[in-house]
Amino acid sequence: MSDQATRGPESEELEQLLTFIVDGEEYGVDILGVQEIRSWSHPMPIPGAPAFIKGVINIRGHIVPIADLRERLGMPSLPYGSTTVVVVVRVASGNRERVMGLIVDAMSDVMSIPRSALKPPPVFVEGELTLARGIATMGDKMITILDVTRIFSLSDEVAPAAA
Repeated sequence: MSDQATRGPESEELEQLLTFIVDGEEYGVDILGVQEIRSWSHPMPIPGAPAFIKGVINIRGHIVPIADLRERLGMPSLPYGSTTVVVVVRVASGNRERVMGLIVDAMSDVMSIPRSALKPPPVFVEGELTLARGIATMGDKMITILDVTRIFSLSDEVAPAAA
């Protein structure tokens, strides 16, 4: 191994993200939480579910709720097209893990981002947390890193994590 591989910016801890497009903007999630990426197929609707939950799909015998990320982020819904995909993620829920799907407009990339490029999300109202875990800056480009646990919280208010 060369000296360069053990020191300097190359050795900075990296975070791997799966990035995708929603409403023309790039978003990302920690790739370690991604189970798979599926082409779009209509889910079976669930009566009484929150509006952003579009229904459920069957993935190898497991019933998986599917959320429209556009709607969850407060954007207008659009018809699903040929680039629409479902990102299937594992979400912490108490002491267990659930599998959920996120409907996104299109896939973008898998990228490694230095932890120093990750900044905390802005606080819009004192004490309020957003669905973002952080903002990654790569030159002029900014990517919103989403917290999948907060996305699937059914409450409009996300309680701050205990310190």
